[in-house]
Amino acid sequence: MRIPAGLLALALPAVLSLGASAHATDLPQAERRSGPAAERHSGYDFMSAETRAMQDDDVANPGMLWVLDGEALWNRPEGPERKSCAACHGNAGVSMSGVAARHPAYDAMRGRPIDLEQRINVCRTQYQRTTPLLYESRDLLALTAFVAHQSRGEPIAVAEEPQTRPFIEAGRRIFEHRQGQLNLSCAQCHNDNWGQRLAGAPIPQAHPTGYPLYRLEWQTLGSIRRRLRECFAGMRAEPYPGDAPEIVDLELFLAWRAKGLPIETPAVRP
Repeated sequence: MRIPAGLLALALPAVLSLGASAHATDLPQAERRSGPAAERHSGYDFMSAETRAMQDDDVANPGMLWVLDGEALWNRPEGPERKSCAACHGNAGVSMSGVAARHPAYDAMRGRPIDLEQRINVCRTQYQRTTPLLYESRDLLALTAFVAHQSRGEPIAVAEEPQTRPFIEAGRRIFEHRQGQLNLSCAQCHNDNWGQRLAGAPIPQAHPTGYPLYRLEWQTLGSIRRRLRECFAGMRAEPYPGDAPEIVDLELFLAWRAKGLPIETPAVRP
């Protein structure tokens, strides 16, 4: 549910008085939990029973329509050599299992992490020798959903290594940085006040467990890029462009923060 800016501004002082700290603290990862207060929760845990039931039933889950489209695209020949994804990778259920759980991942040729959508476009341009797909296009969402669906139930396991640590920290700085006309940071809501309510809506912990996901508000599937841009707009901050490297840094930090939580793609959210 989109929270009107006016209601957000009215509710903000009360929310931030519920215990926001001067410096955000990380939510413990699975191996570091210590007691109920330290538990991390997928957004699934904050949804109504009806929405959870919709996600759990592959027949009722509208995101599965994109997964089916993605399967067709996986097998469709592209480019001058008429190569399909399956021609290189074979059975996606085997070759793509765990791939989404490891993205964003460091790409040596680019010298920085790339997310799953970018990885798909790299394969298209370098190996299929065809054009990249546009962000938020139905085909890119469908292929990403299909690939990510092969990791459903797998724990998020992005690499924390010398190549990725600077980008994880860059994402953390964005997450903790106060910005916009409301002078808010992501951490103030999703670290300090998760589980509270803002203008009637529950505040989740912002774990990227189900992307691309189907939002009832959107009435369509959408990427984490779209959701992050909407969050910045909700803070009345200037959103990063859809292809900005900062978006991937923030994605990587969120995935690092969610390590151990299972992939749910395609999730359903309000």
